[in-house]
Amino acid sequence: MGKLKNLPDGIRLLNSIRVFNRSIPEIDKARASGNPQLERQTIAHYTELWARNVADMFHMDIIVEGTENIPAEDGFVFISNHQGYADIIALLIAAPGRQIGFVAKDSLAKVPYIGQWISRIRGMFISRGDAKAALRTIQEGAKTVKNGFNLIIFPEGTRSRGPQMGAFKPGSFKLATKAKAPIVPVAISGSYHVYEEKGYAQPATIRVSILPPVNTAELSRHEITEAEKSVEQSIRQELVRLTRMDEQEKNDVNDHDK
Repeated sequence: MGKLKNLPDGIRLLNSIRVFNRSIPEIDKARASGNPQLERQTIAHYTELWARNVADMFHMDIIVEGTENIPAEDGFVFISNHQGYADIIALLIAAPGRQIGFVAKDSLAKVPYIGQWISRIRGMFISRGDAKAALRTIQEGAKTVKNGFNLIIFPEGTRSRGPQMGAFKPGSFKLATKAKAPIVPVAISGSYHVYEEKGYAQPATIRVSILPPVNTAELSRHEITEAEKSVEQSIRQELVRLTRMDEQEKNDVNDHDK
């Protein structure tokens, strides 16, 4: 019943991406110009329009903290926990005016509209079952970041579908460290309410907290290992804080309704 209930929203989402794909000639034109800044600006403009449209469509209230921690210069990597599909929407809205691509599972490359969309915003696809192919993707991604584009990676490897954060997969930080790029830790709370909680779309409040960046350019191997542990722990601690805020807000609403 949940899947049937969600079918119209799924169609609306695919249609929104189809509409976004009408901007592809503009993005391709910007890329062909050889001007990375123009390409980033073009991608940022259309992805933000799309994300805000989808947030309105599904009644997402996105609350963002820490935008001052986003580096002024492009060529950084967001490292974020991953609760649900809505994380992408939340992150695109959390960083207005900035190009952001993301690392997605390779099966999405063949999905109509979606695969083309991910590629055009400088995202890329990674194979979970092929270590060599995954490494090639990371190397390609590092090159993309070195060229001034920004990427998101979800080190848990899959959606947690709830408030708990899973362990980060080994090698998740290589995208940033190979590029010697700043890591920007992000904690997202409440995105699983949008779809994963009930299996169909529902209104939800999503909290996004952007934490201070970690510069990896001068770190030794040992320092990189310590930085990875620190980043994971900082996201985990921030997620606890955000979850408590959600619970308190829910309790306040329930008390008010009594």
